Amino acid sequence: MKRFRTFIGGVLAGISIAIGGTVFLSLENKVLGALFFTVGLFAVCTFGFNLFTGKVCYVFDQNREYALDLPLIWLGNLAGTFLTALAESATRIGPALAERAQAICAVKLNDGFVSIFFLSFFCNVLIWLAVEGFKNNPHPAGKYLSLFFGVAVFILCGFEHCVANMYYFSAAGMWSWKTLAWVLVMTLGNSAGGVFFPLLRKLQQKQDKKA
Repeated sequence: MKRFRTFIGGVLAGISIAIGGTVFLSLENKVLGALFFTVGLFAVCTFGFNLFTGKVCYVFDQNREYALDLPLIWLGNLAGTFLTALAESATRIGPALAERAQAICAVKLNDGFVSIFFLSFFCNVLIWLAVEGFKNNPHPAGKYLSLFFGVAVFILCGFEHCVANMYYFSAAGMWSWKTLAWVLVMTLGNSAGGVFFPLLRKLQQKQDKKA
């Protein structure tokens, strides 16, 4: 039952991020699209859904069971984004979303391995800053500004978020073995970026104790 709840939490997070992606694809203004994309992480953090890119940041602070949940969360995110894109494809907005998603996905698939990895790495540095800011900022306004700045900046920089890209590839109808490989590279990059600051903070704290 716990595994099922974990998976459903991942599906809900995937749907939330997909809705953010839908807003981004629907708006001509990239800055506005980046700002409104934040609805996805807003929903995840407010309602406690399971988003892989947020959860992986804390893997070294938790037990083995937490780490084993991460693949299940990833699959839930994939299911949520795919089902959202599938449902949208049956609506009047589906063709326009698909056309815009195809243009975005073509750029990603024509990129190189190293580029994709580092763009994903930096994306999750910002996701960690956003989530950590939401968790620890004592002011309500500061909590939500953390989300807005973290998400909007990673989008405007062109960084790669594996769950958002699950939605874009699904909306574009461009899944292939190469697409799956690139999403896995994005997942590795997001994972590395997500734990980068936490591990450096632990190292810093150890050095402070020795000093």
